[in-house]
Amino acid sequence: MTDNAKNRLEKLKVEIRRHERLYYVEDNPEISDVEFDALMRELITLEKDNPSLATADSPAQRVGGAPASTLATVTHNINAPMLSLDNAYSDEELEKFHERVMKNLGDENFEYAVEPKLDGLGASLIYENGVLVTGATRGDGVTGEDVTANVKTIKTVPLKVDAPKGMERFEVRGEVYMPRSAFERLNSEREAEGGNLFANPRNASAGSLRLLDSSITALRSLEMVVYTLIVTDSTGKSKLIPGADSHHTAMELLRALGFKTPDVEVVQNMAEVEKVIASYDKKRETLGYDIDGMVIKVDSFRQRNELGSTSKFPRWAIAFKYPAQQVTTKLLSIETQVGRTGAITPVANLTPVTVGGSKVSRATLHNEDEIKRKDIRAGDTVLIEKGGEVIPKVVKVITSKRTGSEKKFVMPQKCPACGADIFRPEGEAVARCSGSACPAQLKEKLKHFTARTAMDIDNVGPALIDQLLEKKLIHDPADLYYIGHQDVMRLERMADKSAKNVIDSIEKSKTQPLDKVLFAMGIRYVGARVAKVLAQNFADIDKLMTATPDTLENIHEIGPRVAKSVSVFFSQKANRDLVEKLRHAGVNLKAGDMKVSQTLAGKQFVLTGTLQTMTRLEAKTKIESQGARVTSAVTKKTDYLVEGADPGSKSKKAKELGVTILDEAAFLKMAG
Repeated sequence: MTDNAKNRLEKLKVEIRRHERLYYVEDNPEISDVEFDALMRELITLEKDNPSLATADSPAQRVGGAPASTLATVTHNINAPMLSLDNAYSDEELEKFHERVMKNLGDENFEYAVEPKLDGLGASLIYENGVLVTGATRGDGVTGEDVTANVKTIKTVPLKVDAPKGMERFEVRGEVYMPRSAFERLNSEREAEGGNLFANPRNASAGSLRLLDSSITALRSLEMVVYTLIVTDSTGKSKLIPGADSHHTAMELLRALGFKTPDVEVVQNMAEVEKVIASYDKKRETLGYDIDGMVIKVDSFRQRNELGSTSKFPRWAIAFKYPAQQVTTKLLSIETQVGRTGAITPVANLTPVTVGGSKVSRATLHNEDEIKRKDIRAGDTVLIEKGGEVIPKVVKVITSKRTGSEKKFVMPQKCPACGADIFRPEGEAVARCSGSACPAQLKEKLKHFTARTAMDIDNVGPALIDQLLEKKLIHDPADLYYIGHQDVMRLERMADKSAKNVIDSIEKSKTQPLDKVLFAMGIRYVGARVAKVLAQNFADIDKLMTATPDTLENIHEIGPRVAKSVSVFFSQKANRDLVEKLRHAGVNLKAGDMKVSQTLAGKQFVLTGTLQTMTRLEAKTKIESQGARVTSAVTKKTDYLVEGADPGSKSKKAKELGVTILDEAAFLKMAG
């Protein structure tokens, strides 16, 4: 190793990073592609000849490395889960969002930042001391997949940045996408090779980012636009962003560091928001990449903190979705399918047609009332769309094309899977199977129970579940823990090693945390987030099983519908028996050492301003850990307003209503 080689290598890295930024981010190249390729080849050769000089932030990393055996799981920052956005499909829904923002911010003036919503795959990048250390997919918002090696191949992702003081550790979030030109080129290559074609750029980018071989990802011409910056300390707690107090200033900072950011327009009111939306609607087909809407965000970070979030969405942002693509096709027949809760859903079988970039042959008809309202019949020509929903839907019937041979739909009286009576509970639109042993329900329950977001039983998929049911080896999800190696060996295509993998996966799932178990049990209205909230508030499943609806409703984020559903679920003998079978099998039913104090039980808090000793989230966690609730708006039900520096209009509202106002010192004394 010579000093000359080391100096040349460092010089090359700096030079290549600059040219990458000029070409991919600023669209202002200074050298030709041939000259750039020559620099990159020189760098690769130098690192090959001097392997000790190769570093993780080198541009040579973009060519990809050896294939991985699997994608590891990454847990996102618990202080800032990757929430999705609520959607608006009309000007009226935008106005309602605007009214909620105005109501919660009171008399304060505020601005919106408006930017295109790229149609790709959400991802997170973490930098430490300016170097990219982790890249992960959004996943379910709490956990994603480690795609660091693949992210490094994306030219618009800086591998190293000159982070300013105060940004020793930061995270950016954004969208990985494939430009249309790259998508068309990729499909042309796959067609020439006789391979399957991708349906649309979104599917192509999602598949490419999750490949096990990063050298293939490097050939896919992916790009990434970042739209979120979070500066944290070493434990993941959020800090102020140096020199940025709003979304548009944070985007300016990121762009200065070399990231590709969306074109952000800051506007004063909803009328201006709608103008931006309309202007992009006119030009979106010429952008060179797919967008499916526009994102509207409150610009000020302080005001975002005031507005807060629900368990699913931030209250300070919304995604406006452009009208879905619609096509007409023939509705061949209507059949019914059974879900895990016994819901009977009518489904339309269609003449295959391409809509929204995907080939569609089935569409949901939702329920019997919906079919009657739209007068949908087998044999009709129908208009279908694929918009915000994953499953296409029938918009309307083209009645002018009727011939008279079309057949009206009649909801069957017997379950198509088990023959049990179908009933429709009073006041509900959904009909349900009454059969407690319905194989279709059980199959769907097992698929849900074993899913990655639930008990995460890797080697038990739909095909194996079908065999286990056919052989009558399982009658409920808990029976999975009682099947043996020899039982699995007797199934088709099951060698000794495969059977061992199945049993090992089942055994491993016994250690899943309580929230995963609760979610896996399929309690109505209990999704992954609600399951986590329940697990945080009850030490074990026994305490949850005996909780009254009133007790459950006192928990922040648990409403009356969820409280009643949980209470009813555990009042059923079959469900209590299921819990006992899981317990006997050794499945974890405890929440660990987490204990919830009830010091402030039943009290309702609102936070405003900036606290000096803790973040807003830390204060919220402290309050909720003692049995109280934190809400976003001051009302007559508010017991305390915790006031930090630079409080907003909530202080005025609290004084008007006679709400007790606590400064930070008084709050800390009260909360211990």
